Amino acid sequence: MSETRQSLPGIPPQPGPPRAATGEIGATGTSGTGGTGGTKAGDPGASGGGLFSGKFLARAAFLTALLTAAGALLGLLRDQTIAHLYGAGPDTDAFLVAWTVPEVASTLLIEDAMALILVPAFSLALARRASHQAPEPDPVRVLMRTTLPRLFLALSAGAALLVAAAPWVVAALAPGLPEPRVAVDCTRLTATCAFSFGLAGYMSAALRAHGSFVAPAMIYTSYNVGIITTMLLLSDRMGVRAAAAGVAAGGVLMVLVQSPALWRRLKERRPVTGREPKGTPRVPPVALGLLAPVIVFALSRQSQVLIERFLAAPLPAGAISHLNYAQKVAQMPMVLSLMLCTVTFPVVARAMAAGETDRARRRVERDLAMAGIIVLVGAATVIACAPQIIEVLFQRGAFDAADTAATAAVMRVYALGLLGHTLVGALVRCYFSAARPLWFPALAMLVGLALTTVAGALLVQVWGVLGIAAANALGITVTAALLLHGLARHSVPLRTRYMTGALVKLIAAAAASTGSGWLCGALVPSPVLGATAAFVVIAVVFLGIAHALRAPEIDTVLRPVTRKLAHAR
Repeated sequence: MSETRQSLPGIPPQPGPPRAATGEIGATGTSGTGGTGGTKAGDPGASGGGLFSGKFLARAAFLTALLTAAGALLGLLRDQTIAHLYGAGPDTDAFLVAWTVPEVASTLLIEDAMALILVPAFSLALARRASHQAPEPDPVRVLMRTTLPRLFLALSAGAALLVAAAPWVVAALAPGLPEPRVAVDCTRLTATCAFSFGLAGYMSAALRAHGSFVAPAMIYTSYNVGIITTMLLLSDRMGVRAAAAGVAAGGVLMVLVQSPALWRRLKERRPVTGREPKGTPRVPPVALGLLAPVIVFALSRQSQVLIERFLAAPLPAGAISHLNYAQKVAQMPMVLSLMLCTVTFPVVARAMAAGETDRARRRVERDLAMAGIIVLVGAATVIACAPQIIEVLFQRGAFDAADTAATAAVMRVYALGLLGHTLVGALVRCYFSAARPLWFPALAMLVGLALTTVAGALLVQVWGVLGIAAANALGITVTAALLLHGLARHSVPLRTRYMTGALVKLIAAAAASTGSGWLCGALVPSPVLGATAAFVVIAVVFLGIAHALRAPEIDTVLRPVTRKLAHAR
């Protein structure tokens, strides 16, 4: 696919492909066009020639992993603080209903829609910048001048509307909630995230396209610091409303932590020396066509949480809280497994833009296998040691042993859908990497959402809150299967049969290792030691069985160990 076939917001079309079309991201200003930027030492984008080399990806993934782990640990500390201060009662349920607003905003404005639209847009703008001569306008700045003011106004209006409509939002999300007034107050505080998350997502997309991953990876660390600090300072005076105020403060910190890095990136580039040519399309039709399916997909995906809380609202107090705590802990393996896909998304987008579909396929197949390994080891550990994990993390203060048992049971059911969640997060990046309007991911997500809704409404009558978690796992797994088998037809030419076989082998290894970890955790009386020993046993058994089954990428994981053993001999 040549560059002339793509037209993204505010970027004037160019007559030919960029100078560096193969392997080069065009994002660092070092492709020989006279740019004065380059990357600085210590930044993951400092790859010498603007290349997304293996060394660059390894460094970027390592730094992203460290910061993601830090954010996840702070997220656990945040949830521990909420559990300690407010327990799992009506006040916590009210806050969690209000927290639905930033959760939806995070999916729409940071993780999915904004990134899926703007990472390819900025990547293309950076490539076109490399082909521009001095008098031409800078495509990156043209893109920002075209999109950022409009986004600013839209986000401001959206946040104001949510503040005004908070009572109706709460009534729609959780009818019959015991404490609707508290939920309304919290919703008005968290509504500010519709603005701050949008700006944070825009900055993250721009920086990742530039090959800078450190500042975007720090946003959730900053977010959780804002929540924890605000709760500790204001909880005595504001009660659970302090948690909502912390969400608002955390959103502001997301913007502030990225602002210096983005400013440096923009400042170090050559200024715009000419005017934008007349007739340059501001928002071409294809950009609007791309926007709609991405937004529908993101909203459909996040609507799973809305459905869960809607179904759980009439259940006894604490049901929403148990769902929330279980989901937050269970999804940690998924978050870690997707970090590599986040780093390599610009690589896949660049390869698809250059028409190098084989290179994109190889990258995607490796990413899916590695993500599957990580998330399935985590899922096996969660299922085997759910009570021990919840006891260690949350059982203190207002969170008692009954809450631990209820949350652990829900978490085990949630874990059955972790592979599906991971595959959906990884595969959707492939569908939108070519910056073409594709409705298939949105339609697949809508099918999964419909299945979640129907199954949840039926199963909640039989199994209560466990039925809601089971419906979530079922719906997202069906969505992942649809996306996996449709990818070759709609986007990257993935070898569907090969990847399906690979995932089946990994699932078999995970199932066998879960039993070993369960037995190990039951034999060790200490929750901390039991969970730790179970994780080690699960990892060893999983890797051994997967290696025997010749699952892909297992040799890559085991290579450091085999090298050390060979050296020792």
